[in-house]
Amino acid sequence: MAILEALLKRTAPASIEQIHNDLADSACDLVTVYRCLAAFQEVGLVRLCYFHNGTSLYQIALDDDNAPYHIVSKNTNEVSELDPESSAELRAVVRRIEDTLRARGYTDVSHLVEFFAQKPKASSRDDSLPVQTAQRSQVPVVSE
Repeated sequence: MAILEALLKRTAPASIEQIHNDLADSACDLVTVYRCLAAFQEVGLVRLCYFHNGTSLYQIALDDDNAPYHIVSKNTNEVSELDPESSAELRAVVRRIEDTLRARGYTDVSHLVEFFAQKPKASSRDDSLPVQTAQRSQVPVVSE
C-alpha cells in the first residue's frame, strides 16, 4: 500500500529509486519496490514511461482513457505533460490504430508514446503560447 500511496502523491512519472526514497525507511526495500511495480504494471495499476536515456519511470494509471502523454526534456530530464488538446488528439489517433490492429486479429494491443525534446530557453520561448501550470503539479504545460 505504501508504494501505491507514494505514486498517488506524485504528479509526474518517477523512477523506482525516487519512489523508494518517498517511502518511510522501514516500509520496504528496493527489491520489493521493483517487484511490486512489475506486478502493478502487469495488472494495469501503473504505466511505464521512459527517459530518453532509457530510465524506466512509473506513474499511477487510474484513468487509462485519459492517461497523460509526456514531454521529457533532453537537457534537464524534467517531465511535463503534453497539453490537454494535443493529448486528446493523440489519444483519438492511437485508439483508431489500436482498433484497426484488433480488427486485423492482433490481441493484447498496447502502446507507448513519449516525446523527447530540448527544453526551450526562457529568452527564446514564444510568448504567444501561454504557459499553464497543471493543477496537480507545478510543471508548466504549454497550451494553444
